[in-house]
Amino acid sequence: MNDALPAPLDVRLMNMIATILFVCCAVGLVTAGSWWFLRNPAFAIGRIVVHGDLSHTNPVSLRANVAPRLMGNFFTLNLRQAKEEFENVPWIRSAQVRRDYPNGLAVEIEEHKARAFWGAEGSPTLVNNFGEVFEAAADEDDENKLPRLQGPEGRSLDVLRMYDHLVPRMKPLGSPIDAVVLNGRGSWRVQLDNGAAIELGSGSTNDVTQRLDRFVRTVSRVAAQQGRNVAALESADLRQMDGYALRLRGVTTVSAEAAAARAKAQAAARPAARPATATRTTTTTRTPGRSN
Repeated sequence: MNDALPAPLDVRLMNMIATILFVCCAVGLVTAGSWWFLRNPAFAIGRIVVHGDLSHTNPVSLRANVAPRLMGNFFTLNLRQAKEEFENVPWIRSAQVRRDYPNGLAVEIEEHKARAFWGAEGSPTLVNNFGEVFEAAADEDDENKLPRLQGPEGRSLDVLRMYDHLVPRMKPLGSPIDAVVLNGRGSWRVQLDNGAAIELGSGSTNDVTQRLDRFVRTVSRVAAQQGRNVAALESADLRQMDGYALRLRGVTTVSAEAAAARAKAQAAARPAARPATATRTTTTTRTPGRSN
Protein backbone atom coordinates (compact mmCIF):
# COMPACT_ATOMS: atom_id res chain seq x y z
CA MET A 1 0.00 0.00 0.00
CA ASN A 2 1.42 3.29 -1.05
CA ASP A 3 1.32 6.26 1.40
CA ALA A 4 0.02 9.56 -0.01
CA LEU A 5 2.79 11.98 -0.66
CA PRO A 6 2.63 15.15 1.47
CA ALA A 7 1.65 18.32 -0.33
CA PRO A 8 4.52 20.57 -1.17
CA LEU A 9 5.23 23.35 1.30
CA ASP A 10 4.23 26.11 -1.08
CA VAL A 11 0.86 24.43 -1.67
CA ARG A 12 0.26 24.13 2.07
CA LEU A 13 1.12 27.79 2.54
CA MET A 14 -1.25 28.83 -0.23
CA ASN A 15 -4.06 26.76 1.30
CA MET A 16 -3.43 28.31 4.72
CA ILE A 17 -3.40 31.84 3.33
CA ALA A 18 -6.56 31.17 1.36
CA THR A 19 -8.28 29.86 4.48
CA ILE A 20 -7.22 32.89 6.50
CA LEU A 21 -8.40 35.25 3.80
CA PHE A 22 -11.73 33.44 3.56
CA VAL A 23 -12.27 33.65 7.35
CA CYS A 24 -11.32 37.33 7.40
CA CYS A 25 -13.69 38.08 4.54
CA ALA A 26 -16.47 36.16 6.24
CA VAL A 27 -15.90 38.00 9.52
CA GLY A 28 -15.77 41.30 7.67
CA LEU A 29 -18.99 40.57 5.84
CA VAL A 30 -20.74 39.52 9.06
CA THR A 31 -19.45 42.62 10.86
CA ALA A 32 -20.49 44.94 8.06
CA GLY A 33 -23.86 43.29 7.82
CA SER A 34 -24.38 43.53 11.54
CA TRP A 35 -23.31 47.17 11.57
CA TRP A 36 -25.74 47.97 8.76
CA PHE A 37 -28.51 45.90 10.34
CA LEU A 38 -28.19 47.42 13.81
CA ARG A 39 -27.90 51.00 12.53
CA ASN A 40 -30.53 50.80 9.89
CA PRO A 41 -33.01 53.67 10.36
CA ALA A 42 -35.77 51.13 10.14
CA PHE A 43 -34.80 49.96 13.67
CA ALA A 44 -34.65 53.40 15.29
CA ILE A 45 -36.90 53.85 18.31
CA GLY A 46 -40.09 55.01 16.66
CA ARG A 47 -42.55 54.96 19.54
CA ILE A 48 -42.58 54.99 23.31
CA VAL A 49 -45.73 53.73 25.01
CA VAL A 50 -46.14 54.92 28.60
CA HIS A 51 -48.29 53.02 31.10
CA GLY A 52 -49.09 53.90 34.69
CA ASP A 53 -51.37 55.94 36.92
CA LEU A 54 -50.08 59.42 36.09
CA SER A 55 -51.40 62.57 37.74
CA HIS A 56 -48.38 64.90 37.70
CA THR A 57 -46.69 63.68 34.50
CA ASN A 58 -47.95 64.09 30.96
CA PRO A 59 -47.01 61.10 28.73
CA VAL A 60 -46.45 63.36 25.71
CA SER A 61 -44.06 65.69 27.53
CA LEU A 62 -42.39 62.70 29.19
CA ARG A 63 -41.59 61.12 25.81
CA ALA A 64 -40.42 64.45 24.42
CA ASN A 65 -38.18 64.97 27.43
CA VAL A 66 -36.54 61.54 27.52
CA ALA A 67 -36.40 60.43 23.85
CA PRO A 68 -33.52 62.77 22.82
CA ARG A 69 -31.37 61.35 25.60
CA LEU A 70 -31.79 57.69 24.60
CA MET A 71 -28.70 56.34 22.81
CA GLY A 72 -28.98 53.54 20.26
CA ASN A 73 -31.79 51.82 18.39
CA PHE A 74 -34.18 49.01 19.16
CA PHE A 75 -31.34 46.45 19.39
CA THR A 76 -28.50 48.51 20.84
CA LEU A 77 -30.38 50.60 23.42
CA ASN A 78 -29.13 50.09 26.99
CA LEU A 79 -32.32 49.44 28.97
CA ARG A 80 -30.68 50.25 32.30
CA GLN A 81 -29.59 53.65 30.99
CA ALA A 82 -33.09 54.24 29.61
CA LYS A 83 -34.60 53.37 32.99
CA GLU A 84 -32.34 55.92 34.70
CA GLU A 85 -33.29 58.62 32.21
CA PHE A 86 -36.99 58.13 32.91
CA GLU A 87 -36.41 58.10 36.67
CA ASN A 88 -34.52 61.39 36.46
CA VAL A 89 -37.75 63.14 35.47
CA PRO A 90 -39.46 64.94 38.39
CA TRP A 91 -42.35 63.02 39.98
CA ILE A 92 -41.14 59.67 38.57
CA ARG A 93 -40.35 57.24 41.39
CA SER A 94 -39.56 54.19 39.27
CA ALA A 95 -39.65 53.06 35.63
CA GLN A 96 -39.59 49.63 34.02
CA VAL A 97 -38.46 49.69 30.37
CA ARG A 98 -38.75 46.83 27.87
CA ARG A 99 -38.43 46.51 24.10
CA ASP A 100 -41.67 46.42 22.14
CA TYR A 101 -41.09 44.83 18.71
CA PRO A 102 -40.42 45.99 16.07
CA ASN A 103 -39.21 49.49 16.97
CA GLY A 104 -40.81 50.62 20.21
CA LEU A 105 -40.37 50.81 23.95
CA ALA A 106 -42.96 50.02 26.59
CA VAL A 107 -42.46 51.96 29.83
CA GLU A 108 -44.27 51.24 33.08
CA ILE A 109 -44.18 54.35 35.28
CA GLU A 110 -44.78 54.69 39.01
CA GLU A 111 -45.18 58.25 40.21
CA HIS A 112 -44.35 59.58 43.65
CA LYS A 113 -47.46 59.92 45.79
CA ALA A 114 -46.74 63.08 47.74
CA ARG A 115 -47.81 62.93 51.38
CA ALA A 116 -46.24 66.11 52.73
CA PHE A 117 -43.70 68.83 52.22
CA TRP A 118 -40.37 68.10 53.85
CA GLY A 119 -38.03 70.52 55.58
CA ALA A 120 -38.19 74.12 56.71
CA GLU A 121 -40.99 76.44 55.69
CA GLY A 122 -40.65 77.38 52.04
CA SER A 123 -38.67 74.29 51.04
CA PRO A 124 -40.09 72.66 47.87
CA THR A 125 -38.86 69.21 48.89
CA LEU A 126 -41.56 66.56 49.28
CA VAL A 127 -41.89 63.18 50.97
CA ASN A 128 -43.83 60.30 49.40
CA ASN A 129 -45.91 57.54 50.94
CA PHE A 130 -42.76 55.42 51.44
CA GLY A 131 -41.10 58.15 53.44
CA GLU A 132 -38.72 58.92 50.57
CA VAL A 133 -37.67 62.53 50.03
CA PHE A 134 -37.78 63.87 46.48
CA GLU A 135 -37.79 67.19 44.66
CA ALA A 136 -40.60 68.25 42.36
CA ALA A 137 -42.77 71.27 41.72
CA ALA A 138 -45.99 70.90 43.70
CA ASP A 139 -49.20 72.03 42.07
CA GLU A 140 -51.76 74.32 43.65
CA ASP A 141 -53.79 71.47 45.14
CA ASP A 142 -50.71 70.07 46.85
CA GLU A 143 -49.80 73.51 48.19
CA ASN A 144 -53.18 73.79 49.86
CA LYS A 145 -53.71 70.32 51.26
CA LEU A 146 -50.29 68.87 52.14
CA PRO A 147 -48.90 69.25 55.66
CA ARG A 148 -45.23 70.01 56.34
CA LEU A 149 -42.99 67.48 58.06
CA GLN A 150 -39.59 68.35 59.46
CA GLY A 151 -36.87 66.36 61.15
CA PRO A 152 -33.22 65.31 61.07
CA GLU A 153 -31.79 63.89 57.86
CA GLY A 154 -32.74 60.25 57.37
CA ARG A 155 -35.79 60.45 59.68
CA SER A 156 -38.43 61.30 57.07
CA LEU A 157 -40.12 57.89 57.34
CA ASP A 158 -40.27 58.14 61.15
CA VAL A 159 -41.86 61.59 60.96
CA LEU A 160 -44.37 60.40 58.36
CA ARG A 161 -45.34 57.44 60.55
CA MET A 162 -45.79 59.71 63.55
CA TYR A 163 -47.99 62.01 61.46
CA ASP A 164 -50.17 59.01 60.52
CA HIS A 165 -50.46 58.07 64.20
CA LEU A 166 -51.44 61.59 65.22
CA VAL A 167 -54.03 62.43 62.55
CA PRO A 168 -56.94 60.29 63.85
CA ARG A 169 -56.15 61.12 67.47
CA MET A 170 -56.31 64.87 66.89
CA LYS A 171 -59.60 64.97 64.99
CA PRO A 172 -61.59 65.90 68.14
CA LEU A 173 -59.61 69.17 68.28
CA GLY A 174 -61.44 70.28 65.15
CA SER A 175 -58.43 71.47 63.17
CA PRO A 176 -56.22 69.42 60.81
CA ILE A 177 -52.48 69.09 61.36
CA ASP A 178 -50.47 71.70 59.50
CA ALA A 179 -46.98 70.57 60.55
CA VAL A 180 -45.17 67.88 62.55
CA VAL A 181 -41.63 68.64 63.71
CA LEU A 182 -39.05 66.31 65.24
CA ASN A 183 -36.11 68.26 66.64
CA GLY A 184 -32.55 67.05 67.10
CA ARG A 185 -33.23 66.10 70.74
CA GLY A 186 -36.02 63.73 69.74
CA SER A 187 -38.89 65.95 70.91
CA TRP A 188 -42.09 66.24 68.87
CA ARG A 189 -44.16 69.35 68.15
CA VAL A 190 -47.42 69.70 66.22
CA GLN A 191 -48.79 72.82 64.58
CA LEU A 192 -52.50 72.85 63.82
CA ASP A 193 -54.06 74.58 60.86
CA ASN A 194 -55.70 77.13 63.19
CA GLY A 195 -52.28 78.17 64.51
CA ALA A 196 -52.32 76.22 67.77
CA ALA A 197 -48.96 74.65 68.76
CA ILE A 198 -48.74 71.49 70.85
CA GLU A 199 -45.49 70.28 72.40
CA LEU A 200 -45.71 66.48 72.60
CA GLY A 201 -42.31 65.80 74.16
CA SER A 202 -40.01 62.87 73.45
CA GLY A 203 -40.18 59.11 73.90
CA SER A 204 -41.56 56.20 71.95
CA THR A 205 -44.58 56.50 69.68
CA ASN A 206 -46.64 54.84 72.43
CA ASP A 207 -45.46 57.38 75.03
CA VAL A 208 -46.26 60.32 72.78
CA THR A 209 -49.70 59.05 71.76
CA GLN A 210 -50.62 58.25 75.36
CA ARG A 211 -49.90 61.83 76.39
CA LEU A 212 -51.85 63.13 73.41
CA ASP A 213 -54.83 60.86 74.08
CA ARG A 214 -54.99 62.11 77.66
CA PHE A 215 -54.88 65.70 76.45
CA VAL A 216 -57.56 65.24 73.79
CA ARG A 217 -59.79 63.39 76.24
CA THR A 218 -59.72 66.16 78.87
CA VAL A 219 -59.02 69.46 77.11
CA SER A 220 -62.68 70.18 76.34
CA ARG A 221 -63.57 69.91 80.02
CA VAL A 222 -60.69 72.12 81.08
CA ALA A 223 -61.57 74.73 78.44
CA ALA A 224 -65.24 74.66 79.54
CA GLN A 225 -64.17 75.40 83.12
CA GLN A 226 -62.70 78.64 81.81
CA GLY A 227 -65.74 79.49 79.73
CA ARG A 228 -64.00 78.52 76.48
CA ASN A 229 -64.07 75.65 74.00
CA VAL A 230 -61.39 73.73 72.11
CA ALA A 231 -61.45 76.29 69.28
CA ALA A 232 -59.86 78.79 71.71
CA LEU A 233 -56.70 76.65 72.00
CA GLU A 234 -53.50 78.63 71.41
CA SER A 235 -50.86 76.25 72.73
CA ALA A 236 -50.34 73.25 74.96
CA ASP A 237 -47.30 71.66 76.54
CA LEU A 238 -47.70 67.93 77.14
CA ARG A 239 -44.19 67.37 78.47
CA GLN A 240 -45.45 67.31 82.08
CA MET A 241 -45.33 64.01 83.94
CA ASP A 242 -48.95 63.97 85.13
CA GLY A 243 -50.58 66.96 83.45
CA TYR A 244 -50.13 69.63 80.85
CA ALA A 245 -49.84 73.38 80.49
CA LEU A 246 -52.56 74.96 78.40
CA ARG A 247 -53.08 78.40 76.89
CA LEU A 248 -56.49 79.46 75.65
CA ARG A 249 -57.43 82.73 74.03
CA GLY A 250 -58.19 85.01 76.95
CA VAL A 251 -57.30 82.38 79.59
CA THR A 252 -54.05 80.68 80.52
CA THR A 253 -53.92 77.47 82.53
CA VAL A 254 -50.75 75.91 83.87
CA SER A 255 -49.76 72.76 85.74
CA ALA A 256 -50.30 72.46 89.49
CA GLU A 257 -46.55 72.77 90.14
CA ALA A 258 -46.29 75.93 88.07
CA ALA A 259 -49.40 77.31 89.73
CA ALA A 260 -47.95 76.77 93.20
CA ALA A 261 -44.69 78.41 92.20
CA ARG A 262 -46.53 81.39 90.72
CA ALA A 263 -48.71 81.80 93.81
CA LYS A 264 -45.66 81.70 96.05
CA ALA A 265 -43.86 84.30 93.93
CA GLN A 266 -46.92 86.56 93.93
CA ALA A 267 -47.29 86.32 97.70
CA ALA A 268 -43.64 87.19 98.23
CA ALA A 269 -43.70 90.12 95.85
CA ARG A 270 -47.14 91.38 96.87
CA PRO A 271 -47.75 92.95 93.49
CA ALA A 272 -50.01 95.94 93.01
CA ALA A 273 -53.53 95.44 91.71
CA ARG A 274 -53.73 94.74 87.98
CA PRO A 275 -54.78 97.83 86.01
CA ALA A 276 -58.30 97.82 84.66
CA THR A 277 -57.04 98.25 81.11
CA ALA A 278 -55.49 94.77 80.95
CA THR A 279 -56.61 92.92 77.82
CA ARG A 280 -55.77 89.31 78.81
CA THR A 281 -57.19 87.45 81.79
CA THR A 282 -54.81 84.92 83.32
CA THR A 283 -56.31 82.20 85.46
CA THR A 284 -54.47 79.41 87.20
CA THR A 285 -56.14 76.01 87.31
CA ARG A 286 -55.05 72.49 88.00
CA THR A 287 -54.68 70.46 84.84
CA PRO A 288 -55.96 66.88 84.82
CA GLY A 289 -53.66 64.05 85.61
CA ARG A 290 -53.91 60.45 84.46
CA SER A 291 -57.41 58.99 84.59
CA ASN A 292 -57.92 56.29 87.17
